[in-house]
Amino acid sequence: METKSSDHGVKAHGDGWLLTVALIEGTGILSAGSSKPFDLYAVFTCNTKRKTSSIKFHASDPKWNEIFEFDAMDDPPSRMDVAIHDSNQLDEAPIGHAEVNFLKSNLSDLMDIWVPLDGKCDPASNPKLHLRIFLNNSRGTEVVLNYLAKMGNEVGKKINLRSAQTNLAFRKLFNLPPEEFLIDDFTCHLKRKMPLQGRVFFSPRIIGFYSNIFGHKTKFFFLWEDVDDIQVIPPTLSIGSPSLMVILRKDRGSEAKHGAKATDHHGRLKFHFQSFVSFNDAHRIIMGIWKMRSPGQEQKGEVIEESEPKELQAEECGSLFTHEDVKMSEIFSSVLSVDVESLMEMFSGGQLEHKVMQKTGCLDYSSTEWELVSRNIFKRQISYKFDKALSRYGGEASTTQQKYALVNQDGWAIEEVMTLQGVLLGDYFNLQLKYHMANIPSKPNTCSVQVLLGIAWLKSTKQQKKITKNIMSNTSNRLKELFSLVEKDLTSRNGGS
Repeated sequence: METKSSDHGVKAHGDGWLLTVALIEGTGILSAGSSKPFDLYAVFTCNTKRKTSSIKFHASDPKWNEIFEFDAMDDPPSRMDVAIHDSNQLDEAPIGHAEVNFLKSNLSDLMDIWVPLDGKCDPASNPKLHLRIFLNNSRGTEVVLNYLAKMGNEVGKKINLRSAQTNLAFRKLFNLPPEEFLIDDFTCHLKRKMPLQGRVFFSPRIIGFYSNIFGHKTKFFFLWEDVDDIQVIPPTLSIGSPSLMVILRKDRGSEAKHGAKATDHHGRLKFHFQSFVSFNDAHRIIMGIWKMRSPGQEQKGEVIEESEPKELQAEECGSLFTHEDVKMSEIFSSVLSVDVESLMEMFSGGQLEHKVMQKTGCLDYSSTEWELVSRNIFKRQISYKFDKALSRYGGEASTTQQKYALVNQDGWAIEEVMTLQGVLLGDYFNLQLKYHMANIPSKPNTCSVQVLLGIAWLKSTKQQKKITKNIMSNTSNRLKELFSLVEKDLTSRNGGS
């Protein structure tokens, strides 16, 4: 039987924030509707670092008494995820999970706690873990000065230490623990249905917003580590300077939902901040902290120069899609027996791409080379004609694609905007597609593919419902055929593996 190796008892090393977790015991960890006990082990994850306990066999009330020390972290952690697994079900979701949020707890409260577990465990048995958690920093009072100096180097200007009174007021406003400190704050408007004037606050672990208009208060904060993307929105006629769109990861930041402008088709909350007195200063700070909180993160926002803010193009701001309100629907989803690196050959402009596109009805197919247009974003142009099987009217398609590496997964996203010529009512709409392709960590040489489609209507027509139905159906069928051909071609080269 395969056993899970344990890294308990390994001493931490380094200088910074030190996290020590003592896993004492668990109680009531039983399967709902089954009397068979689990073979249990615990996994603790904090700031992408992971620690795994030993396995306790056939135990519903396991006794561990194991200590885990995380290597020093430059930034104070915001949360620690706790998961309980059954070693007989290695590829499945945890049977129980919990979250320890350091921003909602005073550190003294964590020194001896029982953490309730959610998940597959029988709730009637009150499943929980007994933990002792200690978080401190080895740099003492220098930790704040070191952080601000590092932050200043990142953004290219000195960041001054705020007064003790200012930091105390900031912590009190958002009910934060004593180790949190303010980096910077800016006057701005929060854009929802109506713009709301207030202040946005940046600290090492949170972005917070506060407004008090004639006694009507609006207040929320969310974690930096929950930020999935930061996009710059170009100026408009009504707002003469750029603004910032902060997009959270799916199902994160629910406590701040009342401050969000919208929830996108992925279930991600979007927060829109505008009318900064100095957009460039705010942008430098927000991108600098995000980069420091997420080492190696693929950033999609470019720092713009104060002298030329209006030259920022939409595709340099993260998304190729200019029609933000278009509803995107999943039209294809599959698991393929190839890895993402191999699959990306179908977007390389090479022989495989030309072959499969022609087989799926795209004639005279041509594509430009991928061109780096922003720090981590590549763009290219594609054109082709439809054969009669795809469109009885014939017609041509002109497509702009951009690609970027996924932030939290091993894979790529490709966005595509397609315009049609010579197709019935083709000038009434554009098509928006997004491909999301990621390796599946538990299954080598396997990746998941999801494709979303949205129709941006440029003019109204009574045929809108009929056209939408036809496009959805035809594109879905074409993608099934396309990815099937690609998978067959790639796997046949590897001997069908």
